[in-house]
Amino acid sequence: MTEEIVNFERSDFNQLTEFPELFFSGAQHLTNGTHNLFIMMRIGLLGCGNIGHIIAHHRGSFEISAVFDKVAERAREIAGISGAHAYEDFESFITADIDIVVEAASVSAVKIYAGRVLSHKKDLVIMSVGALSDTVFRDEVRELAKRYGQKIHIPSGAIFGLDNLKIGKISEIKRLLLRTTKSPASLGITADTRRLIFSGKANECIKAFPKNVNVSVAMSLAAGHDTDVELWVDPSVDRNVHELFIEGSFGDTYIRVTNVPSPGNPATSYLAALSILSLLNNLSDPIIVGT
Repeated sequence: MTEEIVNFERSDFNQLTEFPELFFSGAQHLTNGTHNLFIMMRIGLLGCGNIGHIIAHHRGSFEISAVFDKVAERAREIAGISGAHAYEDFESFITADIDIVVEAASVSAVKIYAGRVLSHKKDLVIMSVGALSDTVFRDEVRELAKRYGQKIHIPSGAIFGLDNLKIGKISEIKRLLLRTTKSPASLGITADTRRLIFSGKANECIKAFPKNVNVSVAMSLAAGHDTDVELWVDPSVDRNVHELFIEGSFGDTYIRVTNVPSPGNPATSYLAALSILSLLNNLSDPIIVGT
């Protein structure tokens, strides 16, 4: 066995670098004419709104090969920017030559399409993580991912510190609180003074404020612990502010994040969009930083 490995290393390595198509059939290979430089991952983009535009304009170690949106014109626009093929039906999109699907659409889109993505043996990035506050649905997609050997990736989104919250699954967390402050306009309400408009668990917040739960749900998933949520409205702020309070056997942590709105859509955090790009670039990096 050892001799066979040595023989492969000596006789076939040059072929592996010069003719990678003999060994790989997945992502695209870029070459300098002589040697393989790296493997470029092919992305299928599900949802072509503001975040889709940011991904299309900042693609780095990946290629957007296919795009799908219920509004066909939006898909064609992203295709024009990225060089991808725009599909008008999901079945054609999911059977295209892609390695991973990036959802940048909505909670309802996750619930409609996540199972079909996984059953077609594609990994999935979920931006609208609020969909996973439904524990029945979450268990279903987890089992599908296991059955088909796929991965579901959750970006860090609009906050910092999500990676180390994972220690909550191996060490006690006594307090996990997210305090979010938003302007009246971003919440679609009127308010003359700062006031608390919700206090409770993350899975309760989604019923009253379905567009404001992604951060708290991501925290709960990372920590394996219910997140307490306070949602404040404040007419004096023009940016979303997230404050994380974590206490446990490891010590205590306080993180405050003030989000710059995403260009083109003030309701979306620019940091959240950038976190997807970071995740996608990290997937092709042999050195993984963070827990």
